[in-house]
Amino acid sequence: MTKAELRKKYKTLRNNLTENNVEDLSLAIANQLLTLPIWEVSFYHIFLSIVAHKEINTDYILNILSGKDKHIVVPKSDFDSNTLTNYLLTDSTVIRKNSWDIPEPVDGIEIEDKKIDVVFVPLLAFDQQGHRVGYGKGFYDNFLANCKPDTLKIGLSFFEAEETIEGVYEGDIKLDYCVTPKKVYLF
Repeated sequence: MTKAELRKKYKTLRNNLTENNVEDLSLAIANQLLTLPIWEVSFYHIFLSIVAHKEINTDYILNILSGKDKHIVVPKSDFDSNTLTNYLLTDSTVIRKNSWDIPEPVDGIEIEDKKIDVVFVPLLAFDQQGHRVGYGKGFYDNFLANCKPDTLKIGLSFFEAEETIEGVYEGDIKLDYCVTPKKVYLF
């Protein structure tokens, strides 16, 4: 399937999930993450969930990171340049929804992309080679291209891998892992 076909398919699948499904599947993903050898570094980038889009509830992962005393970094989107600016999440960070309903930090301590060790990547679909389909604006491909080469890229998905995604191009940044409620994929 093409990226456009997969976007449509997985948005529909997500919309069919109940609130309880989202919570149960999100908790299962967080528990799967605990099995990965990723907890020895310091800076973890994580997206804040868009509830209206039935994205994975990242609160469970935020709790894990906080409990492990990690530096948590959250993005703010710039829709003019399709880039992310990343801020350290602290007790004083003010989070507000933007015009696209994305919860974001208003401002704070900016963290350079090259400082980030692990990125939890939002996605709609992924394939068995580690390619992913996002919302199509390129925010994460632009951001990941600026990270250091050994930054771990971990996709989070309610659904299992597609065989292959048609139309992958050079600028698409592959995942290192993708975590679903039932399985961890290593690429």
